[in-house]
Amino acid sequence: MRKTIFTEGEFYHVYNRGVDKRTIFLDDYDYARFLQSMDEFNTVNPIGSIYENFFAKKLGHRVSKNKKLVNIVTYCVNPNHFHFILSQVSDRGIEKFMQRLNMGYAKYFNNKYKRDGVLFQGKFKAVHIDTNEYLLHISVYINLNNRVHKLKNSQFRSSWAEYIDNMTQGFCKKSIILNQFKNLKEYKEFAEDTFVNILERKSLLKELEGLLLE
Repeated sequence: MRKTIFTEGEFYHVYNRGVDKRTIFLDDYDYARFLQSMDEFNTVNPIGSIYENFFAKKLGHRVSKNKKLVNIVTYCVNPNHFHFILSQVSDRGIEKFMQRLNMGYAKYFNNKYKRDGVLFQGKFKAVHIDTNEYLLHISVYINLNNRVHKLKNSQFRSSWAEYIDNMTQGFCKKSIILNQFKNLKEYKEFAEDTFVNILERKSLLKELEGLLLE
């Protein structure tokens, strides 16, 4: 039984990695597919598969985007793991969203790469974000996670692009974070200062990264 009880209006750091630390995103299309899944599976009424949804749109059928399961506040998608900040807005929203996302992507991945078996390391992990200070700091950690891992040319695999560029379309509820600052410049300065602090506080960085090993 899951230790964390999800409550509407609260925030949670949700994360998982590939089984046996394996790479779960092998090319740009894999990343794009996962991000598309994050957007399309986030609805109370199931859409079926992305494949079916694509052809419904192509045939001119109206695809309903009704109430969401979760608000996605921040995300990052790395070669062998991912991090989200989620807040559920429907009954059992986080569980339903993550189940659809993990099962849908695993089915796509296994079919594409001709493999069988589980793709992710057990059930997704979740930590309750119990203070606003923690919420703001973990938003930076996730937004700039590509820099934590020194991944090049991967800034568009996190919500950072949505946060710093109003012209970038996305699906994050970034107002939850940005409305706490006077303007975007202030958040960017906060993010840069916090990022340096995280790297300097090696114990904190080790704690955050160690979550994936549990």
